Amino acid sequence: MTRRKGFTLVELMVVILIVGILAAVAIPLMQGRINKAKWSEANATAGTIRTAVRAYAAETSITSAKALVGTNLGAAGTRNALGFSTNDCEGTYFASANYSITAVSDDGIATIAVANGTKTDAPTDGPYYLNASGTWSKTAE
Repeated sequence: MTRRKGFTLVELMVVILIVGILAAVAIPLMQGRINKAKWSEANATAGTIRTAVRAYAAETSITSAKALVGTNLGAAGTRNALGFSTNDCEGTYFASANYSITAVSDDGIATIAVANGTKTDAPTDGPYYLNASGTWSKTAE
């Protein structure tokens, strides 16, 4: 009598179970990395806005820069004052209106708040802040 070579049903079920457990662990980890990558778009744009606020403060005055506090980049007046055109702050996940200036220090360094993205597949675990110290965090300093 010859023996058949191959895997038994139990062995195949064990392999399927192990693959399922690995997938259950890996998917949430990967989702976190994807959201972090999406937020990096917002961080880069917030840094550009912060640089524009500092240049605006140097060209005009700190008082003029502090007058921008409470405005967002969705307002044409704020965009124009900082030298941005309509689409300069538009990205894949975030629109101009998602960025707002929450504070300007006496040195002209702004704190930029970024609300949840409003475009398709945008992350929704915000807001995040680019603080005057240059840190990117969930809380404003």
